[in-house]
Amino acid sequence: MATDSKIDSGDVDDTPLTLRDRFAARKVLLSVCSLIFFVLFFLFGLDWHAALVGFGALAVTVLLAPPDVRLRFPDNADRVSEPDKAKTNVFESILQAIPDPAVLLSASGLIVSFNGKAGAYYLGLRKDSHISVCIRHPEVLEAVSAVASGSEPLTVIFGERVPVERRVEASLARLAPSQTSQQAEVLVLMCLRDLTEQERINQMRSDFIANASHELRTPLASVVGFIETLQGPARDDVEARERFLKIMGDQAARMSRLIDDLLSLSRVEMNVHLLPNTEVDVTETVRYVADTLEPLARESNVKLNLDVPSGPIFVQGDRDELVQVFQNLVQNAIKYGHDGGETRIEVSKTAPVDGQPDKVSVTVADSGPGISAEHIPRLTERFYRVDEGSSRKKGGTGLGLAIVKHVVNRHRGELRITSEKDKGSKFTVLIDEMPGHDNRAAKENVFNAAQ
Repeated sequence: MATDSKIDSGDVDDTPLTLRDRFAARKVLLSVCSLIFFVLFFLFGLDWHAALVGFGALAVTVLLAPPDVRLRFPDNADRVSEPDKAKTNVFESILQAIPDPAVLLSASGLIVSFNGKAGAYYLGLRKDSHISVCIRHPEVLEAVSAVASGSEPLTVIFGERVPVERRVEASLARLAPSQTSQQAEVLVLMCLRDLTEQERINQMRSDFIANASHELRTPLASVVGFIETLQGPARDDVEARERFLKIMGDQAARMSRLIDDLLSLSRVEMNVHLLPNTEVDVTETVRYVADTLEPLARESNVKLNLDVPSGPIFVQGDRDELVQVFQNLVQNAIKYGHDGGETRIEVSKTAPVDGQPDKVSVTVADSGPGISAEHIPRLTERFYRVDEGSSRKKGGTGLGLAIVKHVVNRHRGELRITSEKDKGSKFTVLIDEMPGHDNRAAKENVFNAAQ
């Protein structure tokens, strides 16, 4: 009796049952009883009045008997599964309503569920797989275990380099089951927030202020000094006024170039993690740049030689940014080459290596004095100049090669620099060619889209 009492108190649901529920739970027993009375009536001659009264009494007794776990098991299972199903639907609805990527984890780190934004953010998310399949950062995995064990909500900021470089904030909180809940497992809710763009904007703002304050101070001080001179001692000096106004115009133009290059560099840096997705004909782009800079080459007494294929070569990229890259390289070659020298632009395709796609190579070579080996690793740094006086005299801002480097990085390309003293310099940009691409058809598509 003691054993039966323990089973009843531990396993039987005390929720009141309707008569319909009781009948559904005991229909098998009632069917057996009716079969027994049917056999007694036909085979053993039991009076039908007695059989009917006996079956009715037995049926009433069965229906009014206390609940028995074995008799109610099918019905009890149905009654428990409905709240669990409702709870699952509530979890799914909450996850989908969260505006950021969100993942629901078990205490051991298995993925219970996730919303659509998390699935798009991590393509490898799968239910019942471990979260370490997508997020391998040790601090995140330790935070999941700590929160599941009862720790306060935690926030972890971590960096990723694959598939792209980004900074992510993971906020974790424990979802403990209530005392009346059928769900006994502890769950951990992890919400993710991408901090990449925010941090890049903050860095861009900081760099812009630092660079602008440093590089603009000298020309601005020069302009202010000339204005004060023209307002004072040189007020009536026509010759000095003309000379000072020309210098002020040059300094103002220099400040304008600095601001334009800083803004251009900031835009490129902000989008460097996003691969461009349009088709660009490198041959046509290089021809356009050469035609644009031909007047500057003639003015500088530099011969511009172009060696490009007759047909188009397509890469995946941003045409305006690639134009800026090739313009910067060709302008540098013209500015810093010898008077009466030559600037050569060559476009070619390189053979694939280790199963990699063909690469498109654009090389700009000059016949200038060359660059010493110790300067080459730092050429793409902001405001780095081999000869600061000569660079400023020729209108350089010190940002051209920094822009080139970031644009090439955005196109998942490579910039190679080689130079020898008194033998000129060579700048080569390598970008993957679009694989399996019908150049002629692609060119027609680009032309039709432009129309």
